[in-house]
Amino acid sequence: MAVRVLAPLSASYQDAAIHDLASRIRRLSPSCGPVRLIGVDGHAGSGKSTFAGQLAARLGGAPVLHLDDIASHDELFDWTGRLVSEVIAPLARGETAHYAPYDWRAGRFGPPRPLPPAPLIVIEGVGAGRRALRPYLALLLWMEVPYEESWTRGRSRDGEEQREFWEGWVRAEQRHFADDPSRPFADLLVRQSEKGYEVLPGPMGIIGPDHIFTQGDDPSAMC
Repeated sequence: MAVRVLAPLSASYQDAAIHDLASRIRRLSPSCGPVRLIGVDGHAGSGKSTFAGQLAARLGGAPVLHLDDIASHDELFDWTGRLVSEVIAPLARGETAHYAPYDWRAGRFGPPRPLPPAPLIVIEGVGAGRRALRPYLALLLWMEVPYEESWTRGRSRDGEEQREFWEGWVRAEQRHFADDPSRPFADLLVRQSEKGYEVLPGPMGIIGPDHIFTQGDDPSAMC
C-alpha cells in the first residue's frame, strides 16, 4: 500500500505545513450538512488551541469551536448530548447553531453565542474525536504529544491555583480516553518541534483528493 506523508518542515516550514494542510482540507466534501467539520483532539496542554487557531486563519478565518466552552466543572466530558442538540444538529440542517459558552472562573454559562454553518468549522478540545462526533467530521487531527508532556505544559500554563483542578482533570481524561479513545481514529497526526509543525498520516489514514494512504497503526495506542 502506498504511503504519502505531508513532509516534515522547518524554519519557514510551519506556515508551509499549515498551508498544505489547509489546501487539502478545502478539497474535502462537507461532513455535517453544508459544513466541513475539522476535529483537533489531543491531551490537555498539547497545543490544540494554538494549532487550531493557526489552521483556522489559513482557512480564511474559519470559526473555531472550543470544547472548553462546551464543557463545565460538572460536565468535564458528559456534554455530548448538549453539543449534538445545540450545535451539530442545527449545522447538519444548514442552520445557525447557538451555544452558551461556559465561564470557568465564574462557574456558570454565559449568554448564547451564534455559530453559523460556515463552509469550514474547526472544533478543538479534548474529546473532539469522540465516537459520537466522528460521523460528523470531515477530518480528525490528533496532536501527537505524550500525555506526561501535555499535562506538564498545562499545569505550568495554569499555575498553582489550578493544581486541585488538574488533579481531578487528569483522572477524568484518563477515564475518557480509556473508554472512548480518539487517536486510533485520527486521519492525521500533528507534531510540533522547534522547526515548526509536522503533519503525518494517522492510524486511520485519509483517502481524499490527493489519495493519501497509510498502514494502520496499533489501535490500542493512545499517545
